[in-house]
Amino acid sequence: MTFSELGLSAPILALAKAQGYESPRPIQAAAIPVILAGKDVLGIAQTGSGKTASFALPILQLFQQKPPAKNRHITALVLVPTRELAMQVGEVFQLFSERLPRPVKCLSVFGGVSINPQMIQMQGVEILVATPGRLLALVESKAMSLSEVDVLVLDEADKMLNMGFRDEMNSIFRLLPEKRQNLLFSATLGKEVNTITEMLLHDPIKIEIAQEVENLDLIHQTGYFVTEARKGPLLRYLIKSQNMQQVLVFTSSIHKADLVAHKLKKNGIQALALHSEKSQGARTEALRYLKSGEINVLVATDLASRGIDIPALPFVINYELPRSPKDFIHRIGRTGRAGVEGRAITFVEKAEEPHFYVIQKKMKKRVEMVETDEFDLQGY
Repeated sequence: MTFSELGLSAPILALAKAQGYESPRPIQAAAIPVILAGKDVLGIAQTGSGKTASFALPILQLFQQKPPAKNRHITALVLVPTRELAMQVGEVFQLFSERLPRPVKCLSVFGGVSINPQMIQMQGVEILVATPGRLLALVESKAMSLSEVDVLVLDEADKMLNMGFRDEMNSIFRLLPEKRQNLLFSATLGKEVNTITEMLLHDPIKIEIAQEVENLDLIHQTGYFVTEARKGPLLRYLIKSQNMQQVLVFTSSIHKADLVAHKLKKNGIQALALHSEKSQGARTEALRYLKSGEINVLVATDLASRGIDIPALPFVINYELPRSPKDFIHRIGRTGRAGVEGRAITFVEKAEEPHFYVIQKKMKKRVEMVETDEFDLQGY
């Protein structure tokens, strides 16, 4: 199947081709025609499945047939759980919106930065990507109105509920007009997501995309048995001996992320930490530096990793194991994307071997383990 078979207009198809969109991913092929037909959608698809384009492209096409909205009255709202995901989704809209026959102004808003510039930028915005708390703050400041919204998107609804946004979401729903198109996307369909689905969606088309096991097949995994004391030297040894130029390292705490980044820099490896205590400006800058090659290593916690999308990232290293197998799969899924092979390396202490076995069983992949007792890490 090609994008031209999905009902998209010639201008959108041309822009998609220019951005390297060749054939639609399963979620895109299923969702785009349904959204163009004005139906409500319940989409169940994993992170990294291509769902952002599955709603961004048809929404932008629908806007080509509408007159511009009244000033400060947005007509499409995309709710997301994290600042990083807000920026990522906003970038996809921006890639297309300004080059269409009728340009559509899009904006991403989130907390952690001053609200005043965002209030000013709301001028003329038609499509808003927002985290719940900052959206409500903008409404309370009378910087914009939700009374004209005719398309609502909940992206990663399960994460929004897990992160405690239920009350904020309910407050937002009460501000929206009753008649609108609703698009809900989630990686899982738990009890709370079901409740939101029943409350929001009207005769929805359910699209469920099975986890793309082939994505994990593109990831070459290796595990290293290592003591806590030797993790730092082993990390530096692997980065230097294998000439790793772009690496995402995961730790389980903010303190450890800062410590690992500091030790890397002290040993001549350009690195920065990315976690929830960093300002939004620092987080954006750190991601930009890794993408541009100005640093080689980004050390991140799980919460900060949501929404990180680095094209063709070659290496992910689990400095510490996460508690959840789902988090492990999310971590290594930052590499091996869009048909490009990647490598995932995991440090495992002997006492963690049973937990790592559970993780392997959950992802249905056996990881080759390497003993490191004989590695000469002197000088690293």
